[in-house]
Amino acid sequence: MLLPLIVPAIVVGVGSSLLLLGLTEVSEQFKGVLWGILPDAVGIGRYSVPWTVAVLTATGLAVGLVVWKVPGHAGPDPATTGLVDPPMPASVVPSLLLTAVLGLAGGVSLGPENPITAANIALAAWLGGKAMRGSRAELWASLAAAGTVGALFGTPVAAALILTESLASRPAPGALWDKLFAPLIAGGAGSLTTVLIAHPTFDLDLPPLSGSHWGDVPAALAVSSLGALLGMAAVYAFPYTHAAFRKLGHPVAAITVGGLVLGLLGALGGQLTLFKGLEEVKVLAADPSGWSSGQFALMTVVKLAALTIAATSGFRGGRIFPSIFVGVALGLGVSALVPEVHPTVAVACAVLGVLLAITRQGWLSLFTAAVLAGDPHALPLLCIGLVPAWLLVTGRPQMQLHHDGTPLR
Repeated sequence: MLLPLIVPAIVVGVGSSLLLLGLTEVSEQFKGVLWGILPDAVGIGRYSVPWTVAVLTATGLAVGLVVWKVPGHAGPDPATTGLVDPPMPASVVPSLLLTAVLGLAGGVSLGPENPITAANIALAAWLGGKAMRGSRAELWASLAAAGTVGALFGTPVAAALILTESLASRPAPGALWDKLFAPLIAGGAGSLTTVLIAHPTFDLDLPPLSGSHWGDVPAALAVSSLGALLGMAAVYAFPYTHAAFRKLGHPVAAITVGGLVLGLLGALGGQLTLFKGLEEVKVLAADPSGWSSGQFALMTVVKLAALTIAATSGFRGGRIFPSIFVGVALGLGVSALVPEVHPTVAVACAVLGVLLAITRQGWLSLFTAAVLAGDPHALPLLCIGLVPAWLLVTGRPQMQLHHDGTPLR
């Protein structure tokens, strides 16, 4: 029964990775045009205030026009969607990918994870249904989700953790590993393809812990709680900013205004607060002494505000990677303000708290924080820090809305 799933799982995993890599490459090339070739040609600073505001406003206008006019309309309101949702019609995929490229290249504070996962699920369900008549769409959705998440993080472990949480919410008969068998193959194929081609890394090269100390325990508890509280502030603001943009009444108006606000936030927070944030956190971590605790606090608040505005005004994108930036900036700011707090403990626990609030994915949050720490001594501290952070976020509104604008719980 499991043997016939091996080849489809490998095909879906490799295909999911290739589409992600293609999306990334196209957006990087377009980013080079928008933030390099064009400003140099007109003789204006690449990340100057006028250029930042102009590019993000124009990006909002372009995305709004795609959502309004291109067939498929880029799918449902992104404020109502999660990371792994039921398959959309395949007709949505071109406009969804186009809006994702525009946002990634234009400096919008969202990652590729939501649109690329939705696109891969839609394509897998459509093509898989044609290739294997009578097969369930849920099978192809799980394979595509696992392949995409494995490709995004460069490891199938993240895919397994997300699917484990999903399966726990809708239990069905059968052994857990039987259900994870094919998705894990897809996740392994997707992650291996990405690693062999792009060589991604999440290593921030943070200082080693050299063993845990008693003082790290209260620090872990406090910083993870602070991250969760900060993330929940954005969660509670989410339905109100969404309602404000909805009052504009038209996607072109709403997303263009959203782009203008993002441009102003980018001008306030600086170049590092633009884009999805994955490369930017490496710059922060490489030389944290180059910024004061106040500057870290400003970048933290600006990035979180930009994430909230982007996700509620209509831009297509994911919230995991920008949330990682928020957590890293918060953790480095805490360590700069209180030098007794080890920077690795501060960063890992802050990322854990913010991700728990934004995603409600406990395993994914723990895994991401542990990978960023890059030190096995951090794992027990993260497990301790998870306790108060999870108590702060569980049972409360999520950063996702029903179609009527009310938050999920």
